[in-house]
Amino acid sequence: MFGPFRLTPSLSGGLLWKIPWRLSKHQKARQRHRLRHVDKVVSIVNNALAKQGIKTAAVERWKEEMPTEEEMLPKDKYTIFDRKEKKYRKGIHKLPKWTRISQRLNPPGY
Repeated sequence: MFGPFRLTPSLSGGLLWKIPWRLSKHQKARQRHRLRHVDKVVSIVNNALAKQGIKTAAVERWKEEMPTEEEMLPKDKYTIFDRKEKKYRKGIHKLPKWTRISQRLNPPGY
Protein backbone atom coordinates (compact mmCIF):
# COMPACT_ATOMS: atom_id res chain seq x y z
CA MET A 1 0.00 0.00 0.00
CA PHE A 2 1.06 3.51 -0.68
CA GLY A 3 0.27 6.67 1.19
CA PRO A 4 0.33 7.68 4.83
CA PHE A 5 -0.81 4.28 6.17
CA ARG A 6 1.76 2.03 4.51
CA LEU A 7 3.43 -0.66 6.58
CA THR A 8 6.83 -0.03 8.04
CA PRO A 9 9.25 -2.93 8.68
CA SER A 10 8.60 -2.80 12.43
CA LEU A 11 4.82 -2.96 11.95
CA SER A 12 4.77 -5.59 9.23
CA GLY A 13 6.06 -8.46 11.31
CA GLY A 14 7.46 -9.66 14.60
CA LEU A 15 6.44 -8.91 18.13
CA LEU A 16 5.36 -5.38 18.82
CA TRP A 17 5.95 -5.61 22.56
CA LYS A 18 9.15 -7.42 23.34
CA ILE A 19 8.69 -8.30 27.00
CA PRO A 20 10.73 -11.32 28.10
CA TRP A 21 8.73 -14.07 29.78
CA ARG A 22 10.73 -13.90 33.02
CA LEU A 23 12.50 -11.29 35.07
CA SER A 24 16.26 -10.94 34.86
CA LYS A 25 18.33 -11.26 38.03
CA HIS A 26 18.90 -7.50 37.94
CA GLN A 27 15.17 -6.77 37.74
CA LYS A 28 14.59 -9.14 40.65
CA ALA A 29 17.26 -7.38 42.70
CA ARG A 30 15.68 -3.99 41.99
CA GLN A 31 12.26 -5.36 42.93
CA ARG A 32 13.59 -6.64 46.27
CA HIS A 33 15.27 -3.27 46.84
CA ARG A 34 11.99 -1.44 46.15
CA LEU A 35 10.11 -3.69 48.57
CA ARG A 36 12.73 -3.16 51.28
CA HIS A 37 12.67 0.59 50.66
CA VAL A 38 8.90 0.73 51.17
CA ASP A 39 9.26 -1.31 54.38
CA LYS A 40 11.91 1.12 55.59
CA VAL A 41 9.74 4.17 54.84
CA VAL A 42 6.76 2.64 56.66
CA SER A 43 8.89 1.88 59.72
CA ILE A 44 10.40 5.39 59.74
CA VAL A 45 6.97 7.02 59.49
CA ASN A 46 5.61 4.71 62.18
CA ASN A 47 8.52 5.48 64.55
CA ALA A 48 8.22 9.23 63.93
CA LEU A 49 4.48 9.17 64.62
CA ALA A 50 4.99 6.99 67.72
CA LYS A 51 7.43 9.54 69.16
CA GLN A 52 4.77 12.20 68.81
CA GLY A 53 2.11 9.90 70.23
CA ILE A 54 0.07 9.81 67.03
CA LYS A 55 -1.45 6.71 65.46
CA THR A 56 -2.53 6.75 61.83
CA ALA A 57 -5.04 4.24 60.55
CA ALA A 58 -3.31 3.90 57.19
CA VAL A 59 0.09 3.07 58.68
CA GLU A 60 -1.40 0.67 61.22
CA ARG A 61 -3.41 -1.08 58.51
CA TRP A 62 -0.33 -1.39 56.29
CA LYS A 63 1.67 -2.94 59.13
CA GLU A 64 -1.11 -5.44 59.92
CA GLU A 65 -2.03 -6.51 56.39
CA MET A 66 1.09 -6.21 54.29
CA PRO A 67 3.96 -8.68 54.70
CA THR A 68 7.50 -7.37 54.75
CA GLU A 69 9.95 -8.29 52.01
CA GLU A 70 11.54 -11.00 54.18
CA GLU A 71 8.15 -12.59 54.91
CA MET A 72 7.10 -12.77 51.26
CA LEU A 73 7.53 -15.89 49.18
CA PRO A 74 9.50 -15.51 45.94
CA LYS A 75 6.33 -16.43 44.09
CA ASP A 76 4.62 -13.36 45.56
CA LYS A 77 7.58 -11.04 45.04
CA TYR A 78 7.95 -11.65 41.32
CA THR A 79 4.51 -12.75 40.10
CA ILE A 80 0.95 -11.52 40.46
CA PHE A 81 -2.40 -13.24 40.36
CA ASP A 82 -4.20 -13.02 37.03
CA ARG A 83 -7.38 -15.00 36.50
CA LYS A 84 -6.94 -14.98 32.72
CA GLU A 85 -3.58 -16.79 32.81
CA LYS A 86 -3.23 -20.55 32.51
CA LYS A 87 -1.80 -21.11 35.99
CA TYR A 88 -3.35 -17.91 37.40
CA ARG A 89 0.04 -16.18 37.68
CA LYS A 90 2.02 -13.87 35.46
CA GLY A 91 5.32 -12.05 35.86
CA ILE A 92 5.05 -8.80 37.75
CA HIS A 93 6.93 -7.01 34.95
CA LYS A 94 3.96 -7.59 32.63
CA LEU A 95 1.77 -5.39 34.82
CA PRO A 96 1.70 -1.74 33.71
CA LYS A 97 3.48 0.52 36.19
CA TRP A 98 4.67 -2.47 38.24
CA THR A 99 7.40 -0.38 39.85
CA ARG A 100 4.92 2.12 41.30
CA ILE A 101 2.16 0.04 42.87
CA SER A 102 2.19 -2.46 45.67
CA GLN A 103 1.38 -6.05 44.72
CA ARG A 104 2.13 -7.70 48.04
CA LEU A 105 -1.20 -9.42 48.61
CA ASN A 106 -2.39 -12.20 46.34
CA PRO A 107 -5.28 -14.64 46.80
CA PRO A 108 -4.26 -17.53 49.06
CA GLY A 109 -3.57 -20.79 47.32
CA TYR A 110 -2.53 -19.37 43.96
